[in-house]
Amino acid sequence: MNSFDRFGYHFINQWAGHHPVLDKLMAFFAQYALELYAVLFLIAWFTLAKSDSDRRHALVVAGFSGVLALIFNVIIGHFFFRPRPFVTLPKGTFTQLIPHSLDSSFPSDHTSGSFGFAAGSWGKASIWVRWSFTLLAIIVAFARIYCGVHWPTDVIAGVIIGIASSKIVWLINPVLKPLTNLGLRLFRYGRYSEGHIELVGKTR
Repeated sequence: MNSFDRFGYHFINQWAGHHPVLDKLMAFFAQYALELYAVLFLIAWFTLAKSDSDRRHALVVAGFSGVLALIFNVIIGHFFFRPRPFVTLPKGTFTQLIPHSLDSSFPSDHTSGSFGFAAGSWGKASIWVRWSFTLLAIIVAFARIYCGVHWPTDVIAGVIIGIASSKIVWLINPVLKPLTNLGLRLFRYGRYSEGHIELVGKTR
């Protein structure tokens, strides 16, 4: 393992195991990022104004950005395998706060997905969504190292993959419009709102 990863890993992981409250918080964020994002997506979807179809479409794009990032990770994992820190380092030189399988450490799935969600919302979603998604992504990336399951370059690669995925999805975002329209239709949002439908009916 390169010196940058070793130094960066120990610099962050050295604090684990000494602060019970912080340990629990980092372990929570490191393990439950997907669930946290699911809650944020739901809150964002249902708190937007009914007429705000553009920001709802941004949520759809952000969701698919995270999914694409994870797909890229699966592909990379088939061609490149890196042992996790708790496999490579001697016992007693690190602190592992959460259990984990022995699959490839590179790149970080949690970080890739988180930054896919976050970057997908940049400049398009509500301000509070952009900030909360991004803050959570940063915390998750840090927590994965803090808890002892990733090297620094694992999460750096995850950040890059997540952002790149968001760029790709925004380039092809028109193909996702039918999914957004389906959601709008189901909840009678945007141009599918009940009032609009009645108005259209009266003009015929």
